[in-house]
Amino acid sequence: MIRLTQPVVGGLPLSVDGLVKRYRGANGNAVDGVSFQVGAGEIFGLLGPNGAGKTTTVSVAATRARPTAGTVRIAGVDVARHPSRARRWLGMVTQANTLDRSLSVQENLYFHGRYFGLSRGQAWRRSRELLDWLGLASRRGDQVDRLSGGLAQRVQLARALVHQPRVLFLDEPTAWLDPQSRLALWDRLRELRDRDRVAIVLTTHSMDEAERVCDRVAIIDHGRILICDTPHALKRRVGTQARLRLGLATQPSMALLERLAALPGIERVIPGDQSAEVLAATVDGLLPELVSAVGAGLRDLTVSEPTLESVFISLTGRNLRD
Repeated sequence: MIRLTQPVVGGLPLSVDGLVKRYRGANGNAVDGVSFQVGAGEIFGLLGPNGAGKTTTVSVAATRARPTAGTVRIAGVDVARHPSRARRWLGMVTQANTLDRSLSVQENLYFHGRYFGLSRGQAWRRSRELLDWLGLASRRGDQVDRLSGGLAQRVQLARALVHQPRVLFLDEPTAWLDPQSRLALWDRLRELRDRDRVAIVLTTHSMDEAERVCDRVAIIDHGRILICDTPHALKRRVGTQARLRLGLATQPSMALLERLAALPGIERVIPGDQSAEVLAATVDGLLPELVSAVGAGLRDLTVSEPTLESVFISLTGRNLRD
């Protein structure tokens, strides 16, 4: 169930090479020389501020817009030269509800399958399997205009999987979901990744979600990819700092501040009111050294590790975007 049974064609699930997209009348390029690849069985996050170029990149990859320059291939198929062939291998879940409101839940899936060449029997079986898999079996006869935002999002995911794509594009897929449904959805998506080797491309504003679920992340701004790596490696490469707050029995003395500053890996020591804040590149091996340096005067110690959000802010800034 939920397996890729179609013959696998050549090439990576997704390959983007030198992609440029300029809209008529625009001052600059919306996407300016973007390149990346997504392998089978990988969850890839494309993160960026509003207007950074991530939506345009996905639109071109999903054959919804034509590139100005560069090449995008889905399962080895050039999306500009052969868009209909490329669409056979991709699924798309948008944040907006694009379900046909004149049809029932299962009919939305059934006709999607028929459009992609499934027989009547295959389309009905596939739609039933997917609705069961996503906990929507009891909703198969409902009209979609009666569904909540979260249920509609799950139906859109089911529809995107009917024709068994090799690449699944997700635009803010959990925006309408409650925490329990969000966790359940990611369990299903990990199953697609691990068992069926589906490549999943995620655009999201949730840094916490991207850090938890993505195998690799690319941060894009002003149409260019600034950095691309695993979430763990990004935090190391950008040099965002871990923060350690030392609660003290008394005001920190100058001698204590100098001892802390001399420890390996310490980048800055900030004195406070019966406290000291230490900034370090990593906490690995540092905690015993701090405890020893402070001694009996230590009352408590809290650690704030760098996050993907801190990496994002350090690269793109704090300014509001349109």
